[in-house]
Amino acid sequence: MDIDYRWTDGSNEDFHRFYLKTEDYYSSIVGGLQNRAAFVPYNISESITDVLIAEVDGCAVGCAGLKAYSDTEVEIKRVWVEPEYRKNHIAEKMMDFLESKAVELGFEKAVLQTRPQMEAAVSMYLKRGYVLIDNYPPYDKLDGAICFSNDLMK
Repeated sequence: MDIDYRWTDGSNEDFHRFYLKTEDYYSSIVGGLQNRAAFVPYNISESITDVLIAEVDGCAVGCAGLKAYSDTEVEIKRVWVEPEYRKNHIAEKMMDFLESKAVELGFEKAVLQTRPQMEAAVSMYLKRGYVLIDNYPPYDKLDGAICFSNDLMK
């Protein structure tokens, strides 16, 4: 399977479609939107400046994004691969691209937030050298979040 990757931004139509899909998925794993309403304001798709889209035969099958968190830290957002395309190492390849782009942009550390229920994602982050950290703002005030970081300069 040939997979192409292209950079865009948070206003991209494919990314917005995945954003809506991920919102529904995240709500479903926690028992409904009411159980994650406090997370929603921190996940506006247009605020994600650098977006990577994975495509197979011209069809978008995955996405991931970068958003500056501080002068030295970048937040990884919305890593998503359509279920039928999982197990093809697309998320791992997107993480490679994200981390390289972050270094190119001058960031020293990547941070991200997920949930323990996202077992495949948590496993991938740990295998990549990410470490569990205390939840950073705004996730330090939100139940159910777990946060990770990775030194990009190693």
